[in-house]
Amino acid sequence: QVQLVESGGGLVQAGGSLRLSCAASKSIVSINAVGWYRQAPGKQREMVARITSGGGRNYGDSVLGRFTISRDNAKNTVYLQMNSLKPEDTAVYYCNAVLFTWSVRNEYWGQGTQVTVSS
Repeated sequence: QVQLVESGGGLVQAGGSLRLSCAASKSIVSINAVGWYRQAPGKQREMVARITSGGGRNYGDSVLGRFTISRDNAKNTVYLQMNSLKPEDTAVYYCNAVLFTWSVRNEYWGQGTQVTVSS
């Protein structure tokens, strides 16, 4: 079991920045991948950024060059630095963890944090 707690969402003007945090209940280096997803009203949930236990990073096309995912192993926390925010970035952002145990894939989600970007 992995519990995930997100924080850092809020209201920001277009062009501004926010940093989201995802605190995990266990060592993040033991988690196969931790990622950020978002879901806007009426849209499907999409992957924003993901970091693997080996440090590999993936980004969604719409955030490439603007968002950066990082982690602090000592704090078991993954961050999403969001710069040059646009109104279309408005969504609920969810932290996700994928953990393989005995070859069984388990997936965990946080409760989500709202990000609203005003124009």
